[in-house]
This record gives sequence, C-alpha cells and structure tokens, in this order.
Amino acid sequence: MKLIIGNRAYSSWSMRGWLALKAAEVEFEELVVPLFSQDWDQQREGNEFAAGGGKVPVLWDGDTVIWDSLAIIETCAERYGSERYWLEDETARGMARSMCAEMHSSFMALRRELPMNVRRKVDGHVLSDEVKGDIIRILEIWAQARARFGGEGDFLFGRWSAADMMFAPVVTRFVTYKVPLPRFAAAYGDAVMRYPNVMEWVEKAQDEPWVIEAYEPEPSK
Repeated sequence: MKLIIGNRAYSSWSMRGWLALKAAEVEFEELVVPLFSQDWDQQREGNEFAAGGGKVPVLWDGDTVIWDSLAIIETCAERYGSERYWLEDETARGMARSMCAEMHSSFMALRRELPMNVRRKVDGHVLSDEVKGDIIRILEIWAQARARFGGEGDFLFGRWSAADMMFAPVVTRFVTYKVPLPRFAAAYGDAVMRYPNVMEWVEKAQDEPWVIEAYEPEPSK
C-alpha cells in the first residue's frame, strides 16, 4: 500500500488518513508531496492523484484507490477490524460517526482562520466571532462524548477511535494558537498530543524543509 500525503506540518486531512493507517498496524509506503511547491500543479495532474481530483491524501492498494480521509478510515475498518476505529456500543458508535461526519463537513471558519501548523505556537492571535462559534460547537460535542462514553479513558469515547483521528488536527490547532480551553478539553488535548502516533507525526513534521508562508501566521497586534 502507498499513502500519498501533503506536508505533515500543514496538511490536516493527510494527518487523518495517516493516523487511520497507523491504527491498522500494517506496513505502507509514505509519499510526501510538498503542497504548493513549484512542482505541485504538475504532480497533482499525474495519474496517482487523478481519482481524488488532485487532493491529498490518496491511498493506493494495488488497483484500488481510496481518496478522502473519512473513506480511508472506513476502508481500514472494513479490512483490519472495526474495533480499531469504532465503538462496540451502538449508541456510542452512532455518536462517533456523527461527530466524524460533522468534522468532515463543518467548521470552515476554524479551518480558514487557524490553518494547521504543528511547528508553530502563536501568541496573541485574535479569534473572530465565527471561529469562536466553531470552537464552542466543538467543545460541546467533545463534552457530550466524554460525559456519556469517556469513562475512565483519556479519549472522546474512552479509548482511541476514529473520532480522535478526525479531531486530532483540531487539537494541534488549539495548541498552535494557544486557544484557552476548559479543563476537560485541555486534558483531552494533552492525551491526544501524547498519543504515540500523533507524536510521531509531529516529530516528522519538524524535519520537513518546506515552508508555506500563508500557513505561517504572525501574532495579531
């Protein structure tokens, strides 16, 4: 299998697909394609990107190609065991799937104004009302998951699941922009950042030579 990803420092969707494959505990090749580099337009027109319309991540497994992070999670769950990604309890599983789908389709202001950058910490960043609204909604659903299904575990539904894979890049944004969090959310964020696969992703990002200036925000004055 080969997973095509963008820069680890910046590509949140690549991180989600990569975490899905790491959870499967299978060997796979990683191909990092620097986003918006001089060769980016040419590379994304190649056959390897064609199925996904030139976006990352893209998973190739023989003749089978899966693009989109959530599709990669579902494919891995089918092949390597649903228990690695979803919860046994039907009610918890339904909530986790809904949260993943909401993450997949929502929170546009947060994505736009707080671009992912796991190599930076920004002081004094001013949050717009739209971003504050996104953060409030995220904290609401995190709180519901933790209260109903978190139990004694550290993650949204107790143990590491697809929901944590989908929200891990959000946690990195909260760290980068030093977003104030209530105690339960801060504890959850710490657990995510200490998770071995997340730590590996962040560590590898530090060694990347590429810089995208648009994703290197300066602190607000």
